[in-house]
Amino acid sequence: MLDYAEALTLTPSQVSDEMRETLARELGEEGFVELTASIAWENFRARFNRGFDVPAQGFSEGACCPLPEPVPGAPTP
Repeated sequence: MLDYAEALTLTPSQVSDEMRETLARELGEEGFVELTASIAWENFRARFNRGFDVPAQGFSEGACCPLPEPVPGAPTP
């Protein structure tokens, strides 16, 4: 899904038929539409804000998503 978001965000977008078909099969048509709409909406908001030079509001400042620590001897996924 991240590859799809990145491909859809490029200008011009570079989404392959294979990527579309794979996601539609995995998510179902409704899920694929919802994912695409969410990505498109976030791109709209980002570009709209940049067009008006709206600075970051600091909502995620200092926020992070720490990766889990590896457990010694545990199998690697």
